[in-house]
Amino acid sequence: MLRTHELIEEAGTYLPPEDVDQVHRAYLLAASLHEGQQRASGDPYITHPIAVARILAGYHMDAHCLAAALLHDAVEDTPATFEQVREQFGQEVAGLVDGVTKLGQVHFETREDAQAENFRKMLLAMAQDLRVIIIKLADRLHNMRTLGYLPEAKQRRVARETLDIFAPIAHRLGLNPVKTELEDLSFKHLYPRRARALVEGLRRERGNRAHITDRIEAAVQRDLQEVGVEAEVMGREKHLYSIYRKMQQKALSFQEVHDVYAFRIRVEDVPTCYLVLGRVHNLFKPIPGRFKDYIAIPKANGYQSLHTVVVNPFGGVMEFQIRTRDMDLVSEVGVAAHWQYKIAREGQDQESSPDAGYGWLQQLLQIQQEAGDSAEFLEHLKVDLFPEEVYVFTHKGEILRLPRGATPVDFAYTVHTEIGHQCVGARVNGRIASLRTALRNGDRVEILTDSEHRPNSSWLHFVVTGKARSAIRHHLKTQERETAVALGRGMLERTLDGLGLSFAHVSEEALHRVGEHFQLDSGEALLETIGRGSILAPAVVQHLFPGYLDEHARVEEGPEEPKVAANGAGGNLFVRGMEDIVANLARCCYPIPNDPIVGFLSLGRGITVHRRDCPNLHELAHHPEKWVDVEWAAEPEGAFPVTVQTVVRNTKGVLAGMASRIAECGANIDHVQAEDRDPLHKVIQFTLEVEGREHLARLMRLIRGMNGVERVSRKKG
Repeated sequence: MLRTHELIEEAGTYLPPEDVDQVHRAYLLAASLHEGQQRASGDPYITHPIAVARILAGYHMDAHCLAAALLHDAVEDTPATFEQVREQFGQEVAGLVDGVTKLGQVHFETREDAQAENFRKMLLAMAQDLRVIIIKLADRLHNMRTLGYLPEAKQRRVARETLDIFAPIAHRLGLNPVKTELEDLSFKHLYPRRARALVEGLRRERGNRAHITDRIEAAVQRDLQEVGVEAEVMGREKHLYSIYRKMQQKALSFQEVHDVYAFRIRVEDVPTCYLVLGRVHNLFKPIPGRFKDYIAIPKANGYQSLHTVVVNPFGGVMEFQIRTRDMDLVSEVGVAAHWQYKIAREGQDQESSPDAGYGWLQQLLQIQQEAGDSAEFLEHLKVDLFPEEVYVFTHKGEILRLPRGATPVDFAYTVHTEIGHQCVGARVNGRIASLRTALRNGDRVEILTDSEHRPNSSWLHFVVTGKARSAIRHHLKTQERETAVALGRGMLERTLDGLGLSFAHVSEEALHRVGEHFQLDSGEALLETIGRGSILAPAVVQHLFPGYLDEHARVEEGPEEPKVAANGAGGNLFVRGMEDIVANLARCCYPIPNDPIVGFLSLGRGITVHRRDCPNLHELAHHPEKWVDVEWAAEPEGAFPVTVQTVVRNTKGVLAGMASRIAECGANIDHVQAEDRDPLHKVIQFTLEVEGREHLARLMRLIRGMNGVERVSRKKG
C-alpha cells in the first residue's frame, strides 16, 4: 500500500501549504522515475522512498529533507540526474540527494573498499548538512524492517554493517528510537534463535512483572503529588538487544537480569529534576556508584538526564531517568530536535541545537583528512562510535569527555594535535603517571610537553581515540617518507658502487626521467619508493645506465648454476622493472615453479634465485640493496632440479622400486646418493628433474605410499 496521502497529511500537520506542495511534487517525480521497478518483496519500489519520508516526517523534518528522502534513490537507480533535481527543487535538495547517493559509478577492488569510501563521502556531506545522515538512517531503518525478503547471507551482512556502523551513528546523534530499533532488528537477523528465546522469555515475564511496574508507578506518582510536583511517570521495558548485551557482558542468564524495566519521569524544569531525584531516593534505596548526572555534564550527543539505580521493594533493581520535557525531546530525536524547534518556534533562541552532533562530525572530518585511505578512516570511525565515556578535568578546571580506556596521550590530542605530538609525560591528580594510564572519571590531568619531542609508534598500541590514532599515523607517515627517501638514496648508492658506478654521476633530470618511467612524479618519489621496497635499486640502475647491468650479468657463471632466461621470450622468471636479464637457480635450495622465491644480484653472477626459506639467505640479509623481486611465469616450461631425501627400511629392491615409481611419474633422475643411517635403515637422496611443485607433490605421494618407505622430504638447502 503506497500510503502517499498519509505522508502528505502528516507533513501538513506542521509544514505550511507551500512546503507540503514541494513534498507532493517530489513524490510525483519519484513515482514517475521509479515506475515499473519493484523491491525484493514484490512491492512497487516507490513504497520505499515514501516509507523513508514518513519516518522523517515523524521527526518533523523540513520540506527539503522530505523531498530529498523521496528522491534519494532516483539518481542512483533511474535515469534522473542531479541537474534535473536541482532545476526542479533547488540546490539544497540536490545537495542532500548527492550526499546520500552511493558511489555506484566508481570501481573498487573489494566490497570493503566501496563501503569505506561510501562512509567517507557521507561524512563529508554530513559535515555540511546533518540532514544527510538523518535521511541515511531513515533509509537504513526501512531497509532493515524489510530485510527478510533478501537472501540469508545478505541479511547477515547488512545486519552486521547496521550494528557496527549505523546504530552507533544514530546513538551518537541522539536518535535513540532509531538506534534501538536498528539494534533489535540487527540482533534478530544475526542471532535469530537467541532473539526468539529472549522474546519468549520477555513475553512470559511481562505478565509476572506488570503488577510490580504498576505499583511502583503509582507509588512515585502519589509521592510527587504530595509535595506538589507535576510529573509524568512512565514504566518501560528495556529493548531486546540491550538485555542480550547485558547478559553477555555480565555472563547472566535471563532470569538473573532484574532491571528489565526502567522508569522515566518528565518534569518542567531543571531544579525539579533534582527535587524528584531526592524523592525517589527517599522512596527506594539507591545503589552506590550507580548515579549519573548527565544534566551537569551532557553526553556527546547532547543527551541530558539524571540516572539512578535503586532497589525495588520486591528484591530487584530498577533504573529511574529524570529529565525535563525539552530534554526528553532531545533524547528521542537528538539532532533532529533542531528542526522541530526551528519549525515550531520560529525566531526563538533555543538551548537544544545540533552543535553536539556537529562537533563530533568536525572531529571526524579532521580524522578523515589525516587518514591514509578510506579503510583506515573507517577503522577510526568504528573506534569513535563506541565511546562509553569518562569525564576528566584539565588543569584549568575545564571538563573533557573521552572514551573509556583513554590515556593521557588521548587527552593531549583532544586538547590540540601539537600538544599530543609534544607530549612527554603527564600528571594525573598531581602525580606523575605513565602515558599508558587509563583515565577515570573525575581525574585532573596536566600534560608535560617538549617542543623537540615527536610521537612514538608504540603509542598506537594504547591510544583509543580516533583523533589520536589518526594524528600519530599521519605524523609517522610524514616522518617515514623522509626516512624512506634517505634509505632509498643509500640503497641506490650501494648498488651503483657494487657495479663500479657512482651516484655522483646521476643527475636530478635522470632520476626524474626514470621516476616518470615508473609513473612517479619526481626523483625524490623514486628514491622513496626504492626505500620502501616497491621498486628495486637494480631495476633503477638498468634504466639509469641502459645495457650496463645486462653486460655484467651475462658473464660465465660456471656449470653448477642452471641458467633460466628471465623476461625474455618463453622465459620462466620475471624480474620486476628489468628486461632481458639472465637469472640463475640456486643449487643450494633448488627452487622450482610456484615456490616462493627471491633474487640476489651479484657482480659477475647476475641474479641468483633462491627459495624464500633457503637457509643461506641469512648470509645475504646485510645487503638489502641487492635483493630483487622475481616471480614465476604463468606457465613455466622445462625441467627443474630438486633434491628429495627418503628414509627406507634396508630391504632388497626398495631402490629399484622407487626408481620405477619416479619414472612412472615422468621425472628424470639426475643423481642418487645412498648411505646407511643405522643397521635397519638407509637414507637415499635423489636429485630429480620435475616440472614444478604439483609434479613434485604427486611424485612424493607415490613414493610415500610404497612398502618399506618411512619418510619422504624435500631438502631445503
